Amino acid sequence: MEDEPIDPDASYVLRTVVERGVRFVRFWFVDVMGTLKSFSVPSSELEQALAEGVSIDGSSLEGSVRLRERDVIARPDPRTFQVLPWRRPGAAVGRMFCDIQMPDRSPFPGDSRHALRSVLARASELGYSFQVGCELEFFLFEPLLDDGSVPRPLDRGAYFDLTPRDEGSDFRRQTIEHLEQIGIPVKASHHEVGPSQHEIQLQHDNALAMADAVSTFRLVVKEVAHEQGVYATFMPKPLEHESGSGMHLHLSLFDGDRNLFHDPANPGALSQTGQGFLAGVLFHAPELTAVTNPCVNSYKRLGSFEAPDHVCWTRHGREALVRVPSARPERPTAARIEVRSPDPSCNPYLTFAVLLAAGLRGIERGYELPPEVEDAPSAGAPPLPGDLREAIDLFAGSQLAREALGERLCDWYAANQRSEWRDYQQIVTEFERRRYLPIL
Repeated sequence: MEDEPIDPDASYVLRTVVERGVRFVRFWFVDVMGTLKSFSVPSSELEQALAEGVSIDGSSLEGSVRLRERDVIARPDPRTFQVLPWRRPGAAVGRMFCDIQMPDRSPFPGDSRHALRSVLARASELGYSFQVGCELEFFLFEPLLDDGSVPRPLDRGAYFDLTPRDEGSDFRRQTIEHLEQIGIPVKASHHEVGPSQHEIQLQHDNALAMADAVSTFRLVVKEVAHEQGVYATFMPKPLEHESGSGMHLHLSLFDGDRNLFHDPANPGALSQTGQGFLAGVLFHAPELTAVTNPCVNSYKRLGSFEAPDHVCWTRHGREALVRVPSARPERPTAARIEVRSPDPSCNPYLTFAVLLAAGLRGIERGYELPPEVEDAPSAGAPPLPGDLREAIDLFAGSQLAREALGERLCDWYAANQRSEWRDYQQIVTEFERRRYLPIL
């Protein structure tokens, strides 16, 4: 019997580990809510781990509503290997994302990465590759106090402000350096609208690579904040009366190098494929909002400071759910739609999966694109869910979500959110005390 051929990607990892003096490799995966999980493998055990995977408890993927232990295999993807840039010399640590499998090597149905792979595979069968660009917003604060007081921003800068008022310039520079060192290209960065609020834009990539990049990005920002003695948060709405943090997504379909959203006959408009995709995203948006906006706090952001709360699209406004950026005839590959509702607390794998599934359904079933809304959303535009409970109910009944993600992932996801909603309902807020104690 001939020996199995050696995976060239695995060989590269083993060679790099020796050359770079990597002592440990972190195996990364996410739970159903997108929280990054990790365990370390010493370099001496890496070859076997690459060949066979590592047994873990699959309940770790269930989020906060674990029911029972189950044996699964974390199988590292050697194409995602990178040496982490924030370790001191002589103590190099690598990382790889993992696909989670059953002991018989079949995909584990609770694996978010597999869910995205499945929808991408269906798109590929139809001749499409799915490209995503991402704008991630976050806040920087002074170290948090234990008394629950309002966090203190580092500056009072505003949109696109430059130093000295923008004290986060060095933070963004170091973050970008780390990202580029681990193969995540950055398009731009700037100060955002809120005090000490920042945005970093990631170059478009295939959806799986972008989901890995978003998961990595959130950790990199936290690591840089720790190094600089500040606190970084992706909480959607951490401050009252200030803008919240979004994660605007630029989506397009390609066939090879050809952008299928570009219409050569009318460069200023979306192609028929692009219009069908956009119609699908709009039609299914309410039932998918629990994925794009997953926590109680998400709904404090929607509907304020240009964050959308109605289902509509525009080319020039900033309050619609989807914006179609102005086309540039010299760059047909840049045709895209910008989905503005998601926030950076979401699970990027599930978010990309359901948006792609919605867009594909719009194309396949010939959904009709509603008229453009040129100003603020009209009264006739359907609303997005007003709170997490409404969003959960719509998601739990979504046939599209269950077909895209599978029954197990959908049930786990809804169970986590229902648990959060129950906890939220038990909290007595400062607003309630200020409003009712003086009069009741």
